[in-house]
Amino acid sequence: MNILERIIEETKNTIQKSKMKKSLHDLEELSEQYTKREFTKSIQNKISLNQQAIIAEIKKASPSKGIIRDEFNPVEIATDYERNGASCLSILTDKPFFKGDIDYLDLIRKEVEIPLLRKDFIVDEYQIIETKAFGADCLLLIVAALDKFQLKDFFDYASSINLDVLVEVHNLDELETALTISPNLLGINNRNLSTFEVSIQNSIDLKDNIPETVTLISESGINNASDLKILSEAGINGFLIGELFMKQISPGKALKALISESV
Repeated sequence: MNILERIIEETKNTIQKSKMKKSLHDLEELSEQYTKREFTKSIQNKISLNQQAIIAEIKKASPSKGIIRDEFNPVEIATDYERNGASCLSILTDKPFFKGDIDYLDLIRKEVEIPLLRKDFIVDEYQIIETKAFGADCLLLIVAALDKFQLKDFFDYASSINLDVLVEVHNLDELETALTISPNLLGINNRNLSTFEVSIQNSIDLKDNIPETVTLISESGINNASDLKILSEAGINGFLIGELFMKQISPGKALKALISESV
């Protein structure tokens, strides 16, 4: 089993436990308490002003790096990001591998005004209504984790309940699959899932295969202002960045500094 397969297997176990705690009906009722914040439009608005749109990530750990941030208060990090120019927030909710928690979504939503992405491994429709019930505005669908039928069904269901969707790809084959569902928001993950090597060149190489109507996000491997400039010069102005900020005392100030240095 590779790391993705292990994560998916563990995620399925987590879903079964969640279903015993909250029924679909319970989640549908909970989901009615939230008014959607426009995740995709928030990014598009920044890009239309020739500004960099950064989805700032809240992440305690990862399978490849272990614990990234010892002192971890997700609400404080979220408000720090918002004060310092984040367009949106990405919140890891996977517990076994990333030390996240779905409860972070609701806690953070109460304290910030910017839109939220649930960053997790979506492999069951239950997780989609769960995403909305806990207060996220957008969810992640990873093409590598789904077959083409699941991808379309999950995308259509999320859209039908007024969630935005960030569709994530790692290579050209996955990109071609993703484009069959006509996503509005597409993320290119610069990490090779087989080797775990990371290169921002992956975003640049795949960009020309993506219609201009699709809003593009480069994910992983953005380590400094120079990386941001290289991607911007290639025509990519949407970014998802986490680890770089999580290693700093103030993730928000690190975000602000990155934006100012890359102008």
